[in-house]
Amino acid sequence: MKMKSSVLNVLTIVMCAFFSTEFSVATETKENVTVASPKQGQCPRALPDEEPSIRGCTRDQDCPGGHKCCVFDCGAVCVAPAFRKPGVCPPRRWGVGVCAEFCSEDDDCPHHEKCCSNGCGHQCTAPYTVKPGRCLAPQPTNMCAEFCYQDGQCPGEQKCCRTTCGHACSEPC
Repeated sequence: MKMKSSVLNVLTIVMCAFFSTEFSVATETKENVTVASPKQGQCPRALPDEEPSIRGCTRDQDCPGGHKCCVFDCGAVCVAPAFRKPGVCPPRRWGVGVCAEFCSEDDDCPHHEKCCSNGCGHQCTAPYTVKPGRCLAPQPTNMCAEFCYQDGQCPGEQKCCRTTCGHACSEPC
């Protein structure tokens, strides 16, 4: 029985290592191992209009400066990364938006706005703020009202939580 559990533990560790979402590239030298982490930012959704700095890369370290190795229809190329702004795209309230691409990345949007789906295309939108913590079970209220729609509308550390008839700002648990 001990043999089976040991084999199972080893298999679990190997599978976790294999399916890890964080990838590092290791290059060996004679005396030590140097680990290179992926560069900051994410690959853009679409190939930018600018000419790629290098074609045929295999990892971020093949790319100059802050460029990342990203795969598009034309293959792997080095391009400037896209950076995601903090916050979450708000849920769509109703129907389908305009079927046009007004942005492709958060970097395309002014100030704190994010590039969000409108149901058919993408447009710059004020982010939906999600504060840490969880809401308690819905609290009874005397009035049916929507005092808030998102955490960003609540003071301090309070979150926008469901009540028995709407939403209100409450302390998180």
